[in-house]
Amino acid sequence: MQLYARDVGQGTPLVLLHAFPLSSSMWLPQREALSGRFRVITPDLRGFGGSVLGAAEPSVDTMADDVAALLKSKNIPRAVIGGLSMGGYVAMALCRRHPERVRGLVLADTKATADPDAARENRLRMAERLTAEGSVAALTEEVLPKLVGPTTMRQRALVYGRIRGLVQATPPKAAAWAQRAMAGRPDSTETLRSVRVPTLVIVGAEDGITTEADARHMADALPNAELHVIPRSGHLTSIEQPDLFNQSVADFVSAVAKSTV
Repeated sequence: MQLYARDVGQGTPLVLLHAFPLSSSMWLPQREALSGRFRVITPDLRGFGGSVLGAAEPSVDTMADDVAALLKSKNIPRAVIGGLSMGGYVAMALCRRHPERVRGLVLADTKATADPDAARENRLRMAERLTAEGSVAALTEEVLPKLVGPTTMRQRALVYGRIRGLVQATPPKAAAWAQRAMAGRPDSTETLRSVRVPTLVIVGAEDGITTEADARHMADALPNAELHVIPRSGHLTSIEQPDLFNQSVADFVSAVAKSTV
């Protein structure tokens, strides 16, 4: 199965993997700001945006294999891989299954640990509701309010409105599939201990889904990592604080490009 991907710019390849329950449309500020310096590739993970869902069993490993196949189809041996939230889970699975593809790593508002029992059961319950109702009401009621921080809720009505629109565009079947995939994901802490490429860990200071403690856990596990905390941002740092996010990523990718072949 071939993922749909936007591919803009030239230079060091930077692949950005989107959050749940959004699509590659969330990376518009990054495509606009970073494509003048790098080749920015933003795929729709299976079932989201322009990518079909297919018949595979739900798994973040399958999602990672899709990304590896995309790189192969574009004749890109290695790329800087960035993922936010669910995209981070996929990026870590890519490190586990296709480490030779990873030139550098950006992990934003995500975590290495597997879901505890209560969180896993909640994902599976939501997947059942999405399937039964055939609508994204479960997402707008339960997920959307947690995606942004209080500063965005108070001061950035247009940003919140854009995020709401992206959530409402999510296909319910894809959302249910992804929830089951994330519920079954393994702990990736040991995977991170084996990562040898430079890594940038980013977290919003107001992120209530994946906390600064989760980010520090990843940074401590990684042999070569730096941690950036983005102020006045919740879970979607790339949308809530795009300028700060883009500057961090641009500086990091530039350093990776200079230090590796």
